[in-house]
Parts: sequence; structure tokens; C-alpha cells
Amino acid sequence: MIQKDPAGDGLLTKDAENMRKPEAVRLPQDLSCQLLSPEYDAGLAALIRYNLKKHGLDIPGTVYFDEGLDHLSSFYLAKPDERHYEILLDKNGKLVGGIGLAEFPFVEGCAELQKLYLADSVKGNGIGYYLIRLIEEKASALGYTKVYVETHSNLQAAIHIYTKAGYQRMDRPDFVQHGTMDTFFLKDLADNRH
Repeated sequence: MIQKDPAGDGLLTKDAENMRKPEAVRLPQDLSCQLLSPEYDAGLAALIRYNLKKHGLDIPGTVYFDEGLDHLSSFYLAKPDERHYEILLDKNGKLVGGIGLAEFPFVEGCAELQKLYLADSVKGNGIGYYLIRLIEEKASALGYTKVYVETHSNLQAAIHIYTKAGYQRMDRPDFVQHGTMDTFFLKDLADNRH
């Protein structure tokens, strides 16, 4: 179970070894997570578009042009037994990140990790690892045994974080949600139980 960090520094300890372990990252006290709700849809869409544009991915074949991007809560809340989206809020209630999952029907028992995006103000502190563990726990609770991720080679930080979090590269699957994506990962959630 993931818990808030009582010290508020984001790490279990400050020693160099734990700083390199994704599972050691904690959520600082000035941040909180909650289920996505409609009042955060516009802010989430803006955050996603900002990040994609920053990396040259404001192009067709990415989520940037998805019809439902401005109303993601409708998608995730419609099937709570298959989908989930957590938003990250700062101490003032401003949306600074998020991560989701939905069923990936092309691999048995698999969820797709979706839309992990962070505001620049919270990047570089291991928060992405925290959100990945959070969504993996939710995936397990929903009965999924694997998690699939598609990303793009322009997003080197994303590739780094998925690799470090135990995701294994895989060949491009027959079905890809966003055709521009060119880097694919799969993780067996049983690997989290050690």
C-alpha cells in the first residue's frame, strides 16, 4: 500500500541508495491524489496538450487530437470496473498531474497505463514512480495481471521511468491506440510481489 510521506520530502530516507529505488518514493505532504471528476477535465486536457507540444508531439496520431480529451472524466467514470484515473493536486487544489488505466483487450488480463503527465513544477522528484505504483495497485485491485504502455521515443524521461519501474520493452503490437507511438512496454504485475 502506498502512503503519504510524513516527513514531506518525498523519500523514505535521504540516503543515495533509496533515491534510486522507484518503490522508495513517497508523495510529499503538499500533494494529494483523488479520482478525476468533471471540474478537472479542462485543466487535465491543457496539461496533456502542453506536455505533448513541448516534445513536438502535438501531431495527429497522438492523444493531442483525441475527441474525448476535453472530457476524460466521462470516459474513465463510465466503467469504473475497467477504468480509473487519478489526478494529482497541489496544496492549493491546482491540478499538477495525473495517471490512468483502462482495459487493454488485446492481451488477456491486461490494463493499459494511460496519460501519465506532470506539470513542470513537480517533475524530477520521483512523483511519476509514485503514480505508476498507485495505478498498478488499482490495476491489481480491478483484477488485471499485466500493464501495457505505449509511448514515443521523443519522451525519453517516460522511457526511463517505465524501464526503471520494471516495464519490459516489447515489439509493436498489432493494435496501437495512437499510431504515432513507437515505443511499447509490458509489465507482469506479479513482479511487484517480492
